[in-house]
Amino acid sequence: MELDFVSNVSGYDEYEDIYLSLLEKTLKHLHLKFDAILSVTFVDDEFIHQMNRDYRHVDRPTDVISFAFLDDEPDREKLLKGSAPVCLGDIYISIDRAIAQAKEYNHPLKRELSFLFVHGLLHLLGYDHMNKEDEAVMFKLQDEILPPKEN
Repeated sequence: MELDFVSNVSGYDEYEDIYLSLLEKTLKHLHLKFDAILSVTFVDDEFIHQMNRDYRHVDRPTDVISFAFLDDEPDREKLLKGSAPVCLGDIYISIDRAIAQAKEYNHPLKRELSFLFVHGLLHLLGYDHMNKEDEAVMFKLQDEILPPKEN
């Protein structure tokens, strides 16, 4: 496993180990055996707003954006079911959104940042929530992968 973790915000370096653990847990849960390569970058609302506007044509900040390298790959399923290393893509997480959402949902920031990573990772693996059926599958996986909520 290779996770390129970038945090320009002090106090968030601990998430590299948390994300590596969640990456391993996700792949095991999905019965995938390849070595995953991906990057995770913590950004602010201004940066993610610009990305959301430029790449998704949505003019507002969001909490997480994933750029999946395999979206247009014709052998995607074969790569994901194999054992060779696979470069999945990039995940950008807004610290500002994560802090606001943790307060809004009344749970710890660690829980929100873990959720956003798993959500972004599932997008890299081809899951989506564009319709009710796909949303149900993806959200069920998130619930199964994430540790139980802390009180």
